[in-house]
Amino acid sequence: MKILVCVKQVPDMESRFRPDADGVWYAETDLAFRVNEYDEYAIEQAVLLKEQLGGEPEITLLCVGPDRVVEAIKKGLAMGADRAVHVRDQASHLKDPFQIASIIAAYAKGEGFDLIFTGMQSLDRGSSQVGVGIAEMLGYPCATTVVGFEYADGTVTVKRELEGGVKGTVRLKTPALVTCQLGLNQPRYPTLPNIMKAKKKEVSVIPVEQLLQQDARLVMAQFRAPAKKGGGVVLEGDVADQVDRLIGILKDKTAVLR
Repeated sequence: MKILVCVKQVPDMESRFRPDADGVWYAETDLAFRVNEYDEYAIEQAVLLKEQLGGEPEITLLCVGPDRVVEAIKKGLAMGADRAVHVRDQASHLKDPFQIASIIAAYAKGEGFDLIFTGMQSLDRGSSQVGVGIAEMLGYPCATTVVGFEYADGTVTVKRELEGGVKGTVRLKTPALVTCQLGLNQPRYPTLPNIMKAKKKEVSVIPVEQLLQQDARLVMAQFRAPAKKGGGVVLEGDVADQVDRLIGILKDKTAVLR
């Protein structure tokens, strides 16, 4: 069995974001980067399946991005992936989801992967389009927002998170692709021995020009910070007095009590 896990390196969401000089994405200065949280669940599920099947499957990690994404690749290898592919692209942030999906599909097409795991979405763009785009381009059945996963005899059985807390069960014949939701599993923390082993694992580097064959369908027109709003009002003093003042504010400033 051959497994592909797609990962993305994203900014830490605790970072302070500012538009870049061109106003089409964020400035990377002083940002901290990490593996996309949803992708950590994808890596873990692939490793759990490898352990379930006695270590037989080969797990390939794929990441599209500039040189800095090597750190994300190293973490995935330390978590248990066997090898990695770095599609080097210094302008990956300007690629739309269709292009990213086409890059990954172009690589995967000749590799014969039985299962592809992706995160449900990325924390920075949040389109939820890349995983399903890859499946469509490869002709794979696809299940999204997966929170439960089982595999047996070439069949994948997944539990999907639907609207309103409802869960759905889907069965797919391999080859197949699933996108992983938070709560699917508990991603492991790489141990020091595994971090050291990861340094010896193969990382193939492919220039994005070898795989990109599609023009963008969507172009970022503008990236800007939200307009600043007025500050809130803090009421202090006796509770009864605060209630009277609050009622007055609601009458004068809003339509709540009109």
